[in-house]
Amino acid sequence: MDFTELIDLASEKLGGAVVFANDDFFAPKENLLKASAPVFIEGKYTDRGKWMDGWESRRRRTPGFDWAIIRLGLPGIVRGVVVDTSYFRGNYPEHCSLDGATLSGLPTVEELTDDSVQWVPLLPQLPLAGDSQNQFPVQYNERITHLRFKIFPDGGVARLRVYGIVSPDWERLKRSGGDVDLAAVENGALVISCSDMFFGHRHNLIMPGRAANMSDGWETKRRRGPGHDWAIIKLGHQGLIHSVEVDTSHFKGNFPESCSIETCSAEGASEESLTDLSVPWASLLPRTKLQAHTRHYFDQELLDTGVATHLRFNIFPDGGVSRLRVYGKLVE
Repeated sequence: MDFTELIDLASEKLGGAVVFANDDFFAPKENLLKASAPVFIEGKYTDRGKWMDGWESRRRRTPGFDWAIIRLGLPGIVRGVVVDTSYFRGNYPEHCSLDGATLSGLPTVEELTDDSVQWVPLLPQLPLAGDSQNQFPVQYNERITHLRFKIFPDGGVARLRVYGIVSPDWERLKRSGGDVDLAAVENGALVISCSDMFFGHRHNLIMPGRAANMSDGWETKRRRGPGHDWAIIKLGHQGLIHSVEVDTSHFKGNFPESCSIETCSAEGASEESLTDLSVPWASLLPRTKLQAHTRHYFDQELLDTGVATHLRFNIFPDGGVSRLRVYGKLVE
């Protein structure tokens, strides 16, 4: 899978934050993780200079580099980063590098900037292109909680995307007892494939919290032929499913007429094999009518399909769903 198809571990939607930057004179460090795509506004200036939608430091007149420390929204294994220098043409950094650290709790800025922190290199110093999506794969295979992003010698970066595999604290979840949301992104779930996501990205289905609006859900284009739309979710942990929530909030004239849910136990299966028609999916929720702008709860309606590792969510014939919650018991 292309690493950009994974979860952005640093996303502000997931709680990611730039906790420190040594210099953000021209444009604030917080812009680096904004969920929206960067924009350029001709003729817009502040009292410090041209307004830019990114993080931008002043022109360095001494040796060294500028840097920022990022707390990932969800700890995980980083598989690649995109350093987006959109609209930074004469003021982008010449190079960048990336270090990672694994820290417990919520360390303070003073603790994060202390020399005792053991930073490990994720990316060496690499050249950047201006006004570009600079993509860099990462080969480090350990869990990371914080990043140190360096730019050489100075300049501006519009966005930083950090794609990877979420690594939950399963021991803490087990200690809490009860059912957990097996399809939650924070618990390591991933929407690995879908039939269509023209209006809304498939990962929105498993994001935390309630959807902010229609754009914050999964929505397909209008189907003009036979068939139906679907999404396949790799559960964060195999388990026995006890209840499901299908939330169509904000979808009023474009919600699916009905839905169904199927499961399978296929640990380690590839995306290609799961989309093959020969996969033996078992019916968890038979086709059921849906309503507009409604949170639907299902428990008594669910059939016993045993231990599940993957789930296929079918919507008929098309439309939008804000969130899908799948609660169950963890099974070793």
